[in-house]
Amino acid sequence: MEGALARSLATAAAAVMLPPPPPASSLRRRSSSRVAASGLRASVSASTATSSTSMAQLVAAGSGIDELRLVDERAAVAALQLLPVGGCEVEKLRAVAEAAADRAEMHDIIGRQRDNWNHLLLHSNNSLLLAASLMAALAPAAPTVVALKASAGVLLASAAVTMAAVNKIQPSQLAEEQRNATRLWRQLERDVRATLALAAPVTRADVHDAMDRVLALDAAYPLPLLPVMLDKFPKAVEPARWWPPTKKHQQRSPTKVAATNGTACRRATSMAGNGWTQELEEEMRGILRVIKAKDENEYVSVGKLVLAVNKRLAVAGPALAGAAALAAAFIGSAGEAGAWASGAAVLGGALAAAVNTVEHGGQVGMVFELCRNVAGIYRKMQEDIEANLEEADVERRENGEVFETKVALQLGRSTSELRQFRAMASPAVKDEDIREFAGKLV
Repeated sequence: MEGALARSLATAAAAVMLPPPPPASSLRRRSSSRVAASGLRASVSASTATSSTSMAQLVAAGSGIDELRLVDERAAVAALQLLPVGGCEVEKLRAVAEAAADRAEMHDIIGRQRDNWNHLLLHSNNSLLLAASLMAALAPAAPTVVALKASAGVLLASAAVTMAAVNKIQPSQLAEEQRNATRLWRQLERDVRATLALAAPVTRADVHDAMDRVLALDAAYPLPLLPVMLDKFPKAVEPARWWPPTKKHQQRSPTKVAATNGTACRRATSMAGNGWTQELEEEMRGILRVIKAKDENEYVSVGKLVLAVNKRLAVAGPALAGAAALAAAFIGSAGEAGAWASGAAVLGGALAAAVNTVEHGGQVGMVFELCRNVAGIYRKMQEDIEANLEEADVERRENGEVFETKVALQLGRSTSELRQFRAMASPAVKDEDIREFAGKLV
């Protein structure tokens, strides 16, 4: 009895202490939920890993896109740098053309102004000299001797100083410089606008050539009078130069040197490219020799003669006017000085007016500048011919037929007349045997 009671109490205590076992369905649910939870954790982990991989891929893709964008930007910058180059060079050439047109207008205006100087100063000085000579002639017999001789002396001294200044600047020569500069600036403008009108793209070389011509023209014919005025009485007479140095593409070969010097050595290969032939080369060499021996030399010689005459006239005019002013100071004096002073003043004033008329009325300075310019034209033709003959590759030369036509036009001849100069290229012909000039225009 007591044992049965103890067993029942133990069973009740165990029932109170332990929960009842769950049924089989709930056990299955719990296991399935656990499996689901673990699967959810796995899926979350997988999704996290996938998202991490996707983010890494996106980052990598983003960096790739950035690289592509950077490459595209660089390409765009390069394209922008390349595309506007032609337009930029075109704008530069247009600026050169506008500057050339402006320079031509300025030189034209200044040329007319300096031509007016020549006429006004010529007549003013002659008026001063003749008026002073008249006063000096009337002074001995006039009651107001002192006033007349003082007036004559002042006028003669003023004329002497003015003539010295005018002879220094040579207005007629200044005017000729400006006229020639106007023509050359207009020629440069036409050449630049012709380059712009071509269908071929404008290159940096075109711009550099145009700029070189601008700088050469500015140096050859300066606009301001002081302090860059050209020397009107140079020690050596040289042809005027208004073009940049000719750029040579390559060194001359020994065969070319011998050919240019007029020796019998000639290239063995026959030239028939780009309009050049062996006969045309001989023709150009003959013209080159004639220009050097006759045309340029003739104008340089005449220029030297004109310069010598102009120097003497430039000194004689002010000297005569100054001597007349000094003689006018002795008018009315007692003794022999007073007797011949009036006549000396009149004679000096008249001779000074004559010298001034010959020098500036005859525009001797302009004649000298004209000789320099014409000699410069022939010097430029020589350099053009030499530059083409010294170029070994005929394809890099100017077209032979076009070049021959240009030379013929500059010389005032037809192309058929140029053929007579082929014989002049022979070394058997001496410079003293050349009688005919190459040019007919100048």
